[in-house]
Amino acid sequence: MVAPLGRFRHPAQAVVTGFGLAMTIGTLLLSLPVATEEGRRAQFLDALFTATSAVCVTGLVTVDTGTHWSLFGELVILGLIQAGGLGIMTLATVFALLMSRRLGLRARLVAQAETKTFRSTDVRRVLRNVVLFSLACETVVAVVLTTRFALAYDESLGRAAYHGVYHSITAFNNAGFALWSDSLVRFAADPWIILPICAAVIVGGLGFPVVFELARSWRRPRGWSVLTRVTVAVTGALLAGGTLVLTAAEWNNPATFGRLSEPARWLAGFTAAVMPRSGGFNSVDVAQMRAESWLATDVLMFIGGGSAGTAGGIKVTTFGLLAFVVWAEMRGDTRVHVGHRRLPEGTQRQAVAIALLGVGLVVAATFTLMAFTSHGLDRVLFEVTSAFGIVGLSTGITTELPPAGRILLIVLMFVGRTGPLTLATALALRERVRRYELPEERPIVG
Repeated sequence: MVAPLGRFRHPAQAVVTGFGLAMTIGTLLLSLPVATEEGRRAQFLDALFTATSAVCVTGLVTVDTGTHWSLFGELVILGLIQAGGLGIMTLATVFALLMSRRLGLRARLVAQAETKTFRSTDVRRVLRNVVLFSLACETVVAVVLTTRFALAYDESLGRAAYHGVYHSITAFNNAGFALWSDSLVRFAADPWIILPICAAVIVGGLGFPVVFELARSWRRPRGWSVLTRVTVAVTGALLAGGTLVLTAAEWNNPATFGRLSEPARWLAGFTAAVMPRSGGFNSVDVAQMRAESWLATDVLMFIGGGSAGTAGGIKVTTFGLLAFVVWAEMRGDTRVHVGHRRLPEGTQRQAVAIALLGVGLVVAATFTLMAFTSHGLDRVLFEVTSAFGIVGLSTGITTELPPAGRILLIVLMFVGRTGPLTLATALALRERVRRYELPEERPIVG
């Protein structure tokens, strides 16, 4: 699988192509009659949308997963989620290692682009750790969920195990696919179901480099890298702030938190703050949430989770670094410092570019989608941000969109998974290196 990668001039091209190939294969498999409960071919757009949502670990759907797709279809979706979560190119490199026991320079660069490792010599070790860690986390969560389903909900051991494994994989990969039409609403007050799923979403969304560093040096926070410091700090702040804001906004809403006990309301608030980081599950009806809750969720979805993980959005690292850039500008500093390290100007430009590209894409897609539907700005913006952030939360309008609207969401999910800069780099035939500098002139800003 790695050999054809030599045809690409940049590893990012192979990453984008790999995801596109996986979407194509998934669409073909879900188009088979055996993939649906009724034994008839699914509509092509439904198959394409579901395959894209699974590979891009989003969770938006146009048909109900638990009732429309057969066991074969559900397993195809689960396979696409696992492949998309680990990264198509990561899996390709792992398979090449297993078959040839060798890893060429081209494959190292491809895997490096996908896993965001810093040295090509680290790739072999990182790939092994990523796969083992992912499987270990999914196994632990699956055991907890299986036990709970079997003991508290009178499910047979086989059915409980299937539900446990399925939702542990979708949770760790931040995919948001549930086998129930109401997602996790029926378990809103059950911490033995909600908390393991939330934990899997958080760990999977932190990013593999951060998780590995925390595992090595969790007792020595002063020795953490800038990446880990920013990711942990911003993630903690967003979880705490999101829980408080969403719980306060929905506390007396009879259609959401109002029907729950006080402890269950806090649990629902924590869940509502966790899932926008790309988890995609919901324990209350999102369509019944207040407009201010949608806006707060939009912000959380746009920021997303950690770099080199299973989450989407512009990433908490980007958001955190931009905050440091603004703080340095307000202080009048000529350099941006994070902790005891200086932030390179190239990293600052990259953070600004990612954020602005994300804002521009969301605004343009929202404007376009409003031309295809009669729904208001708040619902359309929520759906677009959910697709771009590969989250999967929905106010319920995805199933009502015309074909043009669904195709737009497919493009957003693909771009959200591969990343605006990765996609732009993949499309570029070559990198430009300026061999001269122009005279400097400072315009008026503000």
